[in-house]
Formats: sequence, C-alpha cells, structure tokens
Amino acid sequence: MKSILIIEDDIALNKGIALSLKHEDYNFYQGYNLSEGRKIFLENDIDLIILDLNLPDGDGMEFCKEIRRISEVPIVMLTAKDMEVDIVTGFELGADDYITKPFSLMVLRARVLALLRRSSQKVVNKFEIDDYSFNFDDMVFLKGNREIILSKTEYKLLNILIQNIGKVVSRDILIDKIWSDGAEYVDENALSVSINRLRNKLDAHEYIKTIYGVGYTWGINS
Repeated sequence: MKSILIIEDDIALNKGIALSLKHEDYNFYQGYNLSEGRKIFLENDIDLIILDLNLPDGDGMEFCKEIRRISEVPIVMLTAKDMEVDIVTGFELGADDYITKPFSLMVLRARVLALLRRSSQKVVNKFEIDDYSFNFDDMVFLKGNREIILSKTEYKLLNILIQNIGKVVSRDILIDKIWSDGAEYVDENALSVSINRLRNKLDAHEYIKTIYGVGYTWGINS
C-alpha cells in the first residue's frame, strides 16, 4: 500500500485532499506544519509528499530542498503564488509538480496518481548527501573528490542504511540481509566490525550512528 504525506496547515483542505484520494486505498499521514511533516517523513516509509509552501513554522521551499538531499520521493507543491519565478524555483529545488491554489481536487488526484505510477517504475540508486555521492549502480562512492573502495559486505551495508535513511535498522535485519548466503550462523561481531570499517572508510562517524540495543542508522547530520 502506498503512503502519502500531506503537509498543509489548512485543516479543511488537508482533510479534503485525503478524502479525494481515499478510494485509491492509500495510507495517509497528515501534518499541519513543517515540524510534524518532518517527523512523520523520517519515521515512516513515504511514497509521495503533498507540500504546502506557506506553513506557519517555515518555508516549504527549504523543506523541499532538505528532502532532496536524502530522498527522491515525489513532491507535489501547493501554493497560492502563481509567479513564474516561484514555479521555476520550486522545480529547481526538486519538486515534481506544482499546483496553484485554488485548484480542483480531481486535478490534484490525477497528478498524484501519475506521479506514483512513474515513481513505481524506477529504482533510485544514486544519492547526494552533503559531501557524499553514492552511485550503487556503478559502485562509485565519493566523499568530495575522494573515491572510496568498498568491499561487497560494506556495499550491502551502506545500501541498506541509505535506503532507510533516518530510520533505525535492527541488527537482526542487517545480518539477515547482508549474510543471506545460507550460512547457518553469523557472529554478531562481524556486523560491528563491518560497521566500524565502513565508518572509517567514509569518515562518517557523525552519520552512521549506533542505537544501542537496537541497531544502526544513517542519521541526518544537523
């Protein structure tokens, strides 16, 4: 089931958007400001964001830029502004669509469905995060201009952490996914050693974080 995050401070409009899409059997998360929206996004698997640009606690444009540093999730911007420069800026910051208020909920629904169809057809394997560039298709990993050579295990580990950025991945899940070659027993210390090697190679001590007793996460460096 696809999950849609609606970040809109107008309560009636927020509910109206969810209502217009509910028969598509989507899971909805509703935030009424940037703080709520950011928390929901980081704690859940979101497939599309509907984002109002003018929110009480911040600028939706900046939030779009923030999201694009860590994710390729489709973003539909909602705004009362129809200035060409605002529309162009929105697309330059990574928006996938831009709808000016007032708008038809039927039109919004059609655009959301189209974006979800397109996004389901592609797998994102390239990430730009602060000074890091990770291309999992070509196996090219950079910090700044420095290329980093990873082992097969380190490659798998980094891929899982980045695909779940901002979320905690348990030790059991990591062990199961990385050593899925039928081995009956894997020493848990092997995971700790691999994490430490990956941290050191990437110089990513501020990003790859240990959640003691649970697992690991690639956290957003604030």
